[in-house]
Amino acid sequence: MKKAIVCLLFLISSTTLVSAAESHYPLDKVNIDLNNKDSLYRGAKIFVHRCLTCHSAQYMRYNRVAKDLGLDEEDVKKNLMFTTDKIGDPMTITMRPEDSKKWFGVTPPDLTLVTRYKGAEWLHTYLRTFYLDPKRPTGVNNLVFKDTAMPNPLWSLQGWQTLIEKGDKKGNPELKISEPGSMTPNEFSVALDDLVNFLAYAGEPAQLERQKYGPKVLFFLAIFCIVTYLLKKEYWKDVH
Repeated sequence: MKKAIVCLLFLISSTTLVSAAESHYPLDKVNIDLNNKDSLYRGAKIFVHRCLTCHSAQYMRYNRVAKDLGLDEEDVKKNLMFTTDKIGDPMTITMRPEDSKKWFGVTPPDLTLVTRYKGAEWLHTYLRTFYLDPKRPTGVNNLVFKDTAMPNPLWSLQGWQTLIEKGDKKGNPELKISEPGSMTPNEFSVALDDLVNFLAYAGEPAQLERQKYGPKVLFFLAIFCIVTYLLKKEYWKDVH
C-alpha cells in the first residue's frame, strides 16, 4: 500500500513539473491530412534532414514509409536515408544517449509517438514559437515550452524571431522575424504543416489502413443488418 502511495505521489509531482515547464500559450489549429501523400513525403524529408540527427523515430521503418507513401526503394534511399542505413532499418540515430545528455542536458526523446502524447497542435505551435534569448545556453527559448533545452531545428528555414513583450490584445506574447530564413512565412507554414502531418502519420501508420477499409466495413455491416432483420422477420412471422 505504501509503495502504491509513493508511486502515485511521484506521478503527481512529475505531472506538476511538466505542467510548470509548459505555458498556457494558445495552440495552433492543425489540419492533419493523411491522404495527402505529397505532404507526408515532404514532411518525411524535413524530419530526416532536420530532426533525425538528434531525435529517432525507432518505431518506424524506412520500408514501411516507402510502402505507405507509394515510394520505391530508390526514392527512399536517395532522399530519406543516410549512407549507413538499410531499407528495412528503423529510423534511429547514431548519437549516443550519454553524449546527447552531456551536450543538451537531457537525452532527446524519440519522436515516433510525439503527436500521440503531446498532440499535433502542441507540436506545431512549439516548432513555430522559438525566439532569441541570450540567457539560454542554446541562445533560444520557446513560448510553449519555457526554458526548453532544444535549439531551434528549423531556424535556417524560418529565420530568427524576437519576442515582443507587450503582446497582443489578449495579453499573449508575440514574435517577429528579426532575421529572415530561406523561406517566406507562407512557405515555412506549409513546410511546418508537412512535418507535423508526417509525425501524425508516424504515430499511428495503421490510420491509413483504417481509413481505406473503414467505409467498406461499414457498408458490409449495413447490408448485414438489413439481411439479419429480414431473416428475423421470416423466422418470427408465425409467432407474431
